[in-house]
Amino acid sequence: MDVTFKVIELVGTSTESYQAAINSAIERASKTLKGLEFFEVVEHRGHIRGGQLVHQVKIHIGFKIEDVTG
Repeated sequence: MDVTFKVIELVGTSTESYQAAINSAIERASKTLKGLEFFEVVEHRGHIRGGQLVHQVKIHIGFKIEDVTG
């Protein structure tokens, strides 16, 4: 069976780490999207806010397009 995916772009942030920023984006997406299958880190950068480092990660996340019946 052939599968089709849709890919969207998200930006996750964290004051903890880049990994935490990725987890934040994926956890948030999983609350509203079904069939999450993969992600790709496209860009990572940091910002300094009030003397504190803020990690920012841009990811592409892919999910299955479900068949519509009826």
